[in-house]
Amino acid sequence: MRLGVLLAVFCAIALADRVLVLVDDIKIKETHSIFLKNLEDRGHKVTVKLADDNTLSVFKFGELAYENLVLFAPSVEQFGGSLSSEEISQFVDAGGNVLVAGDSNIGEAIRDIAADHGFEFDEADTSVIDHFNYDVNLDNGKHTTIVADKKQLTKTALVVGDTSKLNSILFKGVALVAAKKNKLKLDVLTASSTAYSFKPDAPIDEYPAAIGKQILLISALQARNNARVVFSGSLALFSDAFIKASVQKANGQDKQTPSGNAKLIDSLTRWTFKESGVLRVKSVRHHKVGEKVPPREYTITEDVKYTIEIEELQEGKWTPFKTRLALIKSSLNFLTCSAYFPSVLS
Repeated sequence: MRLGVLLAVFCAIALADRVLVLVDDIKIKETHSIFLKNLEDRGHKVTVKLADDNTLSVFKFGELAYENLVLFAPSVEQFGGSLSSEEISQFVDAGGNVLVAGDSNIGEAIRDIAADHGFEFDEADTSVIDHFNYDVNLDNGKHTTIVADKKQLTKTALVVGDTSKLNSILFKGVALVAAKKNKLKLDVLTASSTAYSFKPDAPIDEYPAAIGKQILLISALQARNNARVVFSGSLALFSDAFIKASVQKANGQDKQTPSGNAKLIDSLTRWTFKESGVLRVKSVRHHKVGEKVPPREYTITEDVKYTIEIEELQEGKWTPFKTRLALIKSSLNFLTCSAYFPSVLS
């Protein structure tokens, strides 16, 4: 499996339940109602506000006002209130999780947030185009309604769930690329080798800004403080229309299948909001070999028996964590005096 930062480990954690959703059009409450209802059904308290609301802030008295921030406002040029790309970076530094959806009408505010986290969206009015992998029902003839196969997804099940029976994913939006120095990124969903990014109505008189698998449709990172950030180039990916759609890929595929968007979104947001891929230390015991009570201190020549009990958060409940012993041993190298693991590699 590809190395990636997957699991956040804490001594104690509660399910985050405050989600602020910022939109650039209040109609998103209707066009993306399935997504919003899914969050509420999972126990989150969802607040939807316009991105230019003059009361916006993700902090209150110096503390996080929300655990999770969803930006469904791709066209916004400037946020309202105190909110800015700098404040959102501070939100992540404080442990907040962020989900960002772009679109072809992308504004500078969203582009700035991506740049702050080691990513770059292509220019406004550009789209991911694929003349070989588009949906014949929803596409408008410009081949920008992309059909992505599950093979284009990361194999990291903690982030995207079990993809063995996952149907094709519908995507329509702007291309995302990662900076070479971005060492924390995880390529969640990449474009096919035949895709490219350009303005659909413009003649191709220069080399596209991004082509093929260089284009990220969805990417993620887990910061060193365990905060999770996800960028999608498509707001439509989360829409009711794409969730309920029947996918019919071009080039001779007659069979229609339900889109896999709903299943992917559910798994992806569970990881983003730390409902999955989270561990905690339940108990730690240590003593000299052959004894039962820990001494006041150890010397470097003594053999010590060290026992650590770890639990994993699954469906809102803490359950025994099962993994390879080698993973546990490697994880102990990250143990700090504050008793948490900054990250675990898998």
